[in-house]
Amino acid sequence: MKSPLIFLTCLTGITIAFHPLHAANWPMWRGPKGDGTTTESGLPQTWSQTENVVWKTPLPDRGNSTPVIWGGKVFVTQAIEKAGRRLLLCFDRKTGSLLWEAGTTYREPELTHATNPYCSASPATDGQRVVVFFASAGVYCYDLEGKELWKRTDLGKQHHIWGCGTSPVISEGRVFLNFGPGPKTTLYAFDLKTGQTLWQHDEPGGDSGESGNKNWLGSWADPLPRQVAGRAELVLSYPGRVASFDPATGRELWTCAGLNKLVYNSPLMTPEGLVIAFGGYNGMGLAIQAGGHGDVTAQRLWHLPKVSQRIGSGVVHGGHHYLLSDGGIAECRDLKTGELVYTERLKGPGPTGQNWSSLVLSADGLCYAANQGGDCFVYKVGPQFELVSTNSLGEKIIGSIAVSDGQLFIRGYKHLWCIGKAAR
Repeated sequence: MKSPLIFLTCLTGITIAFHPLHAANWPMWRGPKGDGTTTESGLPQTWSQTENVVWKTPLPDRGNSTPVIWGGKVFVTQAIEKAGRRLLLCFDRKTGSLLWEAGTTYREPELTHATNPYCSASPATDGQRVVVFFASAGVYCYDLEGKELWKRTDLGKQHHIWGCGTSPVISEGRVFLNFGPGPKTTLYAFDLKTGQTLWQHDEPGGDSGESGNKNWLGSWADPLPRQVAGRAELVLSYPGRVASFDPATGRELWTCAGLNKLVYNSPLMTPEGLVIAFGGYNGMGLAIQAGGHGDVTAQRLWHLPKVSQRIGSGVVHGGHHYLLSDGGIAECRDLKTGELVYTERLKGPGPTGQNWSSLVLSADGLCYAANQGGDCFVYKVGPQFELVSTNSLGEKIIGSIAVSDGQLFIRGYKHLWCIGKAAR
């Protein structure tokens, strides 16, 4: 039975729609609300390769995706590169033991970057179904026991020099997917139960990057579903702009220019309906109020013509935007002006401070971040930087931290880690 919707209504008229979830669930890449926030507090603040480790499970190959958790199960996408396998792995959350695997074999050539192995997209689940995007191999839907329910292998090929990494987003019985980047760039809405295409929006594609002229473009962002003053919106960052669509029909509601050609991170929205969008390489940034109509570029609150390189997505809290840049620098910006409040380099014992993962924000105001050197950082939100802890796992981490019932789940290149106290 489909759960009734809950709407959190703010004084500003902005509502956030979601299905009622137990705190133990982390159903998508960026959590229950798609913005990196959790309602949980009192999460682990210190750990190491031995301290506060509930379990760690070896993984069969490297990978960039983030785990998702529902009830007693942890789901991870995994490529077995030499065998051409693209898999969904399901682990027992109490023990870390592998319960089942499902997937497909795809051996056709597919362009990607050496740092971006296949299956970099994270799964998404509603507690009955798990949806995964295997790029050119298609979109697959399984039940929680690994039985295939439907698949879409007719969407075409993913083709970009840096590969893909967009993850499915589940909302209101629909699966939203930003298929791209590359010559084919399409925003899809699928029926969650059947996989049928409900609508699609085709965006102009671009150079895949093979020409060497560096004029390629693309978006690796995931769409963000929200309710704004009683109207449903689906917000997505594209090369050159951020746009909003009607999630029921795909009709474009508004567009705002001001992003550069490469967009790596996903948009955010404050409780007041302010949309924050940033580009990546030689990036730009902007803020625009949601709820508009047509071209709203002239209504931007602010626009930044040049920002630091950022691949991971940030979080917003208390009038500030927080993000860890590609170089491992924690940034805090004022949401009213876009101006930097502080920058602080996060240093750990790992071999590199480079960062591609996204921030997670706890209910008690702690940011959780991981870098490619295997170092994980906890620091407080606020206009002054305050580091709480630095915790090293000693292996490469590209994916983001997932939160489930007081525990942290971290996917490294060698292991899947469960950090915290043992589940009862």
